Amino acid sequence: MSSELSKQIEKLREEINHHDSLYYVSNKPEISDYDYDNLFSKLKELEAKHPELITTDSPTQRVSGKPIKSFNQIKHNSPMLSIDNTYNPEQLRGFDQRIRKQLEDEDIEYVVELKIDGLAMSLTYQDSILTQAATRGDGETGDDVTSNVRTIKSIPLRLNSKKTPPELLEVRGEVYMPKKSFASLNQLRSEAGENLFANPRNAAAGSLKLLDPRITASRNLSFFTYSTAEAIGNSKDHYQSLKKLKEFGLPLNPHTKKVSDIEKVIEICNSWETKRYELDYQIDGMVIKVNSFAQQEKLGTTARSPKWCISFKFPAEQATTIIESIDIQVGKTGALTPVANFKPVKLAGTVVKRASLHNFDEIKRLDIRVGDTVVVEKAGEIIPQVMRVVDGERSIFAQEFAIPTKCPECGGEVRKDKEGVSLRCNNKDCPARLKEKLIYFVARSQMDIENLGPAVIEQFVSKGLVKTFADIYKLTLFDIINLDRMGQKSAQNILEAIEKSKKRPLWRLVCALGIRHVGAQNAEVLSNAMGTLEAIMTATAEELEEIEQIGPIIAQSIANFFALEENRKMIEEMLECGVEPTIEKKKYSDSLKGKVIVATGTLENFTRESIKQTIKENGGKISSSVSKKTDFVIAGKNAGSKLEKANKLGVRVVTEEEFEDMIKDEV
Repeated sequence: MSSELSKQIEKLREEINHHDSLYYVSNKPEISDYDYDNLFSKLKELEAKHPELITTDSPTQRVSGKPIKSFNQIKHNSPMLSIDNTYNPEQLRGFDQRIRKQLEDEDIEYVVELKIDGLAMSLTYQDSILTQAATRGDGETGDDVTSNVRTIKSIPLRLNSKKTPPELLEVRGEVYMPKKSFASLNQLRSEAGENLFANPRNAAAGSLKLLDPRITASRNLSFFTYSTAEAIGNSKDHYQSLKKLKEFGLPLNPHTKKVSDIEKVIEICNSWETKRYELDYQIDGMVIKVNSFAQQEKLGTTARSPKWCISFKFPAEQATTIIESIDIQVGKTGALTPVANFKPVKLAGTVVKRASLHNFDEIKRLDIRVGDTVVVEKAGEIIPQVMRVVDGERSIFAQEFAIPTKCPECGGEVRKDKEGVSLRCNNKDCPARLKEKLIYFVARSQMDIENLGPAVIEQFVSKGLVKTFADIYKLTLFDIINLDRMGQKSAQNILEAIEKSKKRPLWRLVCALGIRHVGAQNAEVLSNAMGTLEAIMTATAEELEEIEQIGPIIAQSIANFFALEENRKMIEEMLECGVEPTIEKKKYSDSLKGKVIVATGTLENFTRESIKQTIKENGGKISSSVSKKTDFVIAGKNAGSKLEKANKLGVRVVTEEEFEDMIKDEV
């Protein structure tokens, strides 16, 4: 085997690791996503031709191809202790007084860190290679989640050996889910008819406990290092140790500060109580540590927590209101979701008046009744949720909520999931289920049939005009024009939109079918891998599971859907009506050829998926980060940090209208 080839592969790995560190640790990317992808593809191609040269720390080996059977237990070399809490400045001053009393006349420095609301994690590096990752568990023993942690791109698989890390290094940190990733994940789960995660912390914890690392990889988790299990080399204090960890290539939170007195600590804590909403990740407080390792050793620990460390917890932004009623929404998969309607109240900058109660077990757990005074807050500062009933304020007229035994829409039988908490209507002809399925089917992110809003669909269902997706393509002008408040021009527009939707890409149709666990992302992966609708319909669960990102649960759900005769018949009818799903390969213009483009903010005429697709179709390269190699940025409403960076670097910024002008002429 040529030593030159080995050197070439190793050089590619080093280059990729270097750019990973710039992107995830330093937040200073030097190359575009496109150039990075080219490096990665080249490495993958060389390793495919020479598998004997693949190593476990190669960037291509982040995601294992198969699910694991279970999580082994790992005993921590040193306990992962919990941290005592404080809730106000006086308690922080009390902590400082205890420290100074025990250390007498010694000078004291504190390190103040953001308290990331995630999942504590221990990482072990042997000879610079990540060999083990374990959850905190009970502090003594945790779960071996190495396969899942390897998928987190901010965690290096190999440390920067040029900085001579210790032969054995155990670091502690926090795995978290960024707010944007949390919102995207819940959107996908909603599209797939799955229960939503309550907050980013739960989403991160749930993602790490999945048995299929391929699914974990799609969750976009991230990581901040905050300590080592033991002091590194000649490091005399915590702050110095953190600097060394950064040199090794581990990601640190950039907002860590070293100060010399408790009043400065309090000032920093107070400033972050409001600034925290500007972050793309959730924090629930601050962590204050005595900096000196020698002083930490003098102070010691209790059975459960270190005496030299304390947290300052922020109060959650909450509001009190009264539940006026509880509705039950019937989703497209038949899931019954209780929703609380309450007196409008201002919370975290917006007025909220309803919140999902998720499931009926949650109503029981919180003992929620109509008429109760409740505390509400925004989970992850995003989603309103009811936290608890206010003790002592229950009205004598408060009514217990009766858990339904029948579907509130059709009276059909209701059953609880075998593995889960959801109640579901099992009547496949339930009009509420049908209506939600149709609304989802015609939505912009699916088949994109304009002018078919909920009010029109309600009439289609109530008049018996549409009973399946295929019936949409059988509608006549006479059917539509006879709807309430429907003119001839509006009816004609609907027919034209239906006709136009027949040529949608395959992934849009697959997504629109409402297969459980299959949202837009999985639909696109599936369609690109299989190529045709027929191939997807005839594939076995085992064959589907071989597709990257399609785990066993998703694969079985897809196979089950297409095994039903009624679904196959419906699709045949759609095809007979002229529906022709395809994998789009056509270029509409060459105006973007070779251009590296970033899209940011809310766009009027494009979804997140469609702007990416449009850029690709016209020869451009989509990038998620702005660098000097970015050709231009498309800025929509509420564009944030990417727009600021573009202006700082002098990168051209265009409006959505200017972008549309660029691709107007078809070739």
